[in-house]
Amino acid sequence: MNLKEIPNIKHTDSNNFFLLCGPCAIEGEDMALRIAEKVVSITDKLEIPYVFKGSFKKANRSRVDSFTGIGNEKALEILKKVSETFNIPTVTDIHEVSDAAFAAQYVDVLQIPAFLVRQTDLVVAAAKTGKVVNLKKGQFMSPEAMQHAVQKVKDSGNNKAWITDRGTMFGYQDMIVDFRGIPTMRQFAPTVLDVTHSLQQPNQSSGVTGGRPDMIETIARAGVVNNVDGLFIETHFDPANAKSDGANMLHLDNLENLLSNLVAIKKTINTL
Repeated sequence: MNLKEIPNIKHTDSNNFFLLCGPCAIEGEDMALRIAEKVVSITDKLEIPYVFKGSFKKANRSRVDSFTGIGNEKALEILKKVSETFNIPTVTDIHEVSDAAFAAQYVDVLQIPAFLVRQTDLVVAAAKTGKVVNLKKGQFMSPEAMQHAVQKVKDSGNNKAWITDRGTMFGYQDMIVDFRGIPTMRQFAPTVLDVTHSLQQPNQSSGVTGGRPDMIETIARAGVVNNVDGLFIETHFDPANAKSDGANMLHLDNLENLLSNLVAIKKTINTL
């Protein structure tokens, strides 16, 4: 899969990692445009290929009263506006077979959530849209098992697939990243490291997922050193009041310094 196959993606010849970055969920138009504008400015400066990320709905929440979205079509229209305003590609999650063709009208990359990556009908429906399919590795799956998810995309007539590692369950309430999995999964497809979800602390008794945002740079640096093709980072200008996953998101004010450091590391790795 060549990054240049994605509409409107820039800086593909920079020899940098690519970046999927944005809020966990689309909370409104102003917030999405504000975040996108900032990230576009940073990634243009650092020559990082960039895809704006935002979920149009959140189906896998711990509690029935948790925020799930502002309305499917409304959120997808906002993603389309982000794309058109800044001339960048976008990615969003899908959770049901019917979501695939619907969301594909608005975004460039369809993401299969980790809990659902073994759902054949969902993966096939995403693949048949012809869009890039970002397959998030199940927290319960080995790196080797992800070859079968990739093969489902290929067997559906689509060679545009990524794998994203988002950590592996470690006990009941913590996640770890096994960096041995990166070279394994890169044999099957370009591999992304989901830095922020890898730092979740799920299954809290409160029903609200915790996190370790203080470890974001540690995990991201290790990913770049170990040759991940892309990074996935959720960010927000007010994580404490974000409606989803605020506990493990990076504050938008800290993004430029983080990416600057990671680009410097990548340049060094490229010389080895």
